[in-house]
Amino acid sequence: MKTSTRAQSATSLPQAPRDDAGSRFAKYMVMMGIRIACFVAMAVVTPYGWYTFVFAAGAIFLPYLAVIVANVGQDAAVSGAVNPERMIEAAPSTPSAPAAEAPTVIRIAETPRLEQPRDERS
Repeated sequence: MKTSTRAQSATSLPQAPRDDAGSRFAKYMVMMGIRIACFVAMAVVTPYGWYTFVFAAGAIFLPYLAVIVANVGQDAAVSGAVNPERMIEAAPSTPSAPAAEAPTVIRIAETPRLEQPRDERS
């Protein structure tokens, strides 16, 4: 497994495993649906001709292609990752010019209650 000392950008993270498995399953099921349609069309469409062989080829070779497509994960996809080092520069930690006046500080203090709440039940 690769280890990197650089920070990983949120845009370079791979797709979540659950989402990846769901998309691969959906692709597989679509291709299997097309295979079933080819098989039915091969048997139902008459008169038989050259297109019967096309439907037969689809019914025979689509399972192989569906497995190949379903097993290809998102690792092979090219991602448009953003380099995390290309961020906005931070302000300098020491101000170059002294401030004319000190910043205003607001302090909030809680005062105790003057009167205790009366209990309605007594």
